[in-house]
Amino acid sequence: MQFKFERIIIWQKAMVLGERVNVITEKFPRKEQFNITSQMLRAADSIALNIAEGSISQSNPEFRRFMSYAIRSLAEVVTCMIKAKNRNYITSSEYQKLYSSSYNLMNMMVAFKRNLK
Repeated sequence: MQFKFERIIIWQKAMVLGERVNVITEKFPRKEQFNITSQMLRAADSIALNIAEGSISQSNPEFRRFMSYAIRSLAEVVTCMIKAKNRNYITSSEYQKLYSSSYNLMNMMVAFKRNLK
């Protein structure tokens, strides 16, 4: 038995991204606990949460609205990621991997939203 959203590839990828962000933020300085760490974790989790919530809606316009929230959350994660790189909280290699997967997920999410009529 499976929920509908569990079969959606962008939800699956968002779940993976959320867990990667969780691991990476564990290395951030304690002084960032209530700032960039908290913001990045909440935004990363929000991506999959909004996809799941939207998938159970009875209308595509409502699902599109939740997809917009998910896309905005991913943009937030990317911005936090850039800040983390600029502050030397993550290595260039970690940044590149996370940025690349975020970029691919963003393209998939935008295409998915566009196909919801």
